[in-house]
Amino acid sequence: MTTTNDKTNDKTNDKTNDNRAHADESGHELVERLVFGSMAAQTVRAAARLKVMELIGDKERSAAEIAADAGASTQPMTRLLRALTSLGLLREHTAGSFSVTPAGALLDPTRPDSLSALVGMFTEPTMLRAWEHLDDSVRTGDIAFDAVFGRDFFSHLKELPALSAEFNAAMSQAATATAAALPLAFDFGRFATVADVGGGDGTLLAGVLRAHAALTGVIYDTEEGLAQAPTTLERQGLTGRCSLVAGDFFRSVPEGADLYLMKSILHDWTDDQAVTILTHCREVLPPGGRVLIVEPVLPEVVDPETAGLTYLTDLNMLVNVGGRERTRADFEDVCRRAGLSLTSVTPLTQAPPFCLIEATAAPR
Repeated sequence: MTTTNDKTNDKTNDKTNDNRAHADESGHELVERLVFGSMAAQTVRAAARLKVMELIGDKERSAAEIAADAGASTQPMTRLLRALTSLGLLREHTAGSFSVTPAGALLDPTRPDSLSALVGMFTEPTMLRAWEHLDDSVRTGDIAFDAVFGRDFFSHLKELPALSAEFNAAMSQAATATAAALPLAFDFGRFATVADVGGGDGTLLAGVLRAHAALTGVIYDTEEGLAQAPTTLERQGLTGRCSLVAGDFFRSVPEGADLYLMKSILHDWTDDQAVTILTHCREVLPPGGRVLIVEPVLPEVVDPETAGLTYLTDLNMLVNVGGRERTRADFEDVCRRAGLSLTSVTPLTQAPPFCLIEATAAPR
């Protein structure tokens, strides 16, 4: 005999089973999307290499026209274009007729906000080879890149000028949003000279100097890192306000600045190496001087809603260069060991996930 309770239990069980089915389905979709992520990246790489976005421009064009201009066959080009549409980079209006979405336009290298170099570098086989050995790096803590290529990442770039130039361009594009946000988020008016340690082509410091006419600047990097800096400074009209100094921040940093700026530098290196870089900044820091570190700051507990790509960046540091992303406590530790006191951590809200980490000289 079936009772009311039995019916209620049956309905509850059915609802529980439905919820489990939906959860399982959602979980399957998540895992499948993640596993196919590398294919999506290579689809974007192919689009960039075939100049798909430039060929379409701001018009609506047919797959046959795009294929002809790209020197490709129509049928496989159509398949690529539809894959790009499924990824949100193109829009198909009628069968075989496409236009570029705002996100897709970022692959056009002629745009000032282009991410084409970033796409090229982070889908570059050299960058990806070490990822094949992530499990080994997790198991041993060793840098997979060094084992695969027989030398460290930056030594490898030094021997390959074209790849080094692509890396510099990618880092410049990665710094563009920060260069726009940073001058408004920090009181640079307190200082006279800013030294950008590991400043590359000068994109970041140029943004600061343009916004603060009284400042002078120094870009400090290796000769390879500075290769494109003269072009950046000339284009921005800053040649007379900014000097270039080549060197090795593991040996020293230039004297004469009252603010030492570093963006995405410490995360390339181990804690001991980070302490060495910061110690050299401390040694030349004048009274009232500051060190400003611009990097993500990991929370003590992962929040999936706000995590973004930072934890993947952390693993990229592990396999390719041996560095790491850090928590506030981690930054406090490396600063303390270098004779610095961390005074504040402020989210750079206009350029997430970066934070402004300010440090002063600790009393001796």
